[in-house]
Amino acid sequence: MIALKNISKVFTPGKHTITAVDNVNLTVEQGQIYGIIGYSGAGKSTLIRLLNGLEKPSAGSVTINGQVISQAKGESLRQARLKISMVFQHFNLLWSRTVSENIAFSMQIAGAPKAKIKTRVAELIELVGLTGRENAYPSQLSGGQKQRVGIARALANRPDVLLCDEATSALDPQTTDQILDLLLDINRRFQLTIVLITHEMHVVRKICDRVAVMESGRVVEEGDVLTVFTHPQQPITRQFVRQVSQYAEDDAFNPLLASELGGTVMKLTFTGHSTHQPVVGELTLRYGLPFNILHGKMTQTAHGVFGELWLHVAATEEQLHNILADLGRSGIEGEVVQHG
Repeated sequence: MIALKNISKVFTPGKHTITAVDNVNLTVEQGQIYGIIGYSGAGKSTLIRLLNGLEKPSAGSVTINGQVISQAKGESLRQARLKISMVFQHFNLLWSRTVSENIAFSMQIAGAPKAKIKTRVAELIELVGLTGRENAYPSQLSGGQKQRVGIARALANRPDVLLCDEATSALDPQTTDQILDLLLDINRRFQLTIVLITHEMHVVRKICDRVAVMESGRVVEEGDVLTVFTHPQQPITRQFVRQVSQYAEDDAFNPLLASELGGTVMKLTFTGHSTHQPVVGELTLRYGLPFNILHGKMTQTAHGVFGELWLHVAATEEQLHNILADLGRSGIEGEVVQHG
């Protein structure tokens, strides 16, 4: 659906050279919600402008639905952009137009018949939950309502791809969740491919299928959301995961606090159905050992739950070996953090 091959973008303001995107390779499948996350200056906003042809790459190619967007020009590029819509952080609504008129605007630009525009606008107002607000102006709307108008406008020409550039960053947490639920519903109902640019891991956790982590113009980590959350490889990814888990580094479990107990401290990592298993009870019955729960947390993603559990137990080397083997057979990753 979307393929970025060896994409780089270099800016040369004055005598300086700035590499905003550095040799990025990504593939987004049809119907996926794909998150691109990074802090300010990571290159993610430049990347999204490469996707819709607002920027041309210095090297590499951008292909969407078989068309090489990075080489398209003139009318060819204009037609391609009709199928690649954008939702913006600050809404970008026309303040002198009503809700209906804002939604209709992109169809008018595309030359759609008036009757078709009227029907489509009515459909979209109902879809995004703005029934009764058709004649309101942006100044009369809440932030969440403005973003709903932005989403409806972006969907007007039935795009193949929806690009969301920090689409929830200007919203409060409750409204953010409502907008994310709307995007997820649209994705599932129409199999619309969505690419989300964000600096909030909560957004990725809630609705994305896959995620790419950007730092200094490069993709430093990429994979399905559940894997990235449970096994983050890069320091920046671990920082984002702590952010969404609402655990600051200082608040996370410190195994040194259990050192005075002696014995062994184990960290168990659960994913999917394994989160529902009565693990501690089964281990206690099987080995006749008292397992003390020291710390635990669970996080929901769009594709399942993952969790961590820290246990303390006084066990022999042989027992520990068998316990870890039993956990592995149950689909639970076990790690000995402290052994004494």
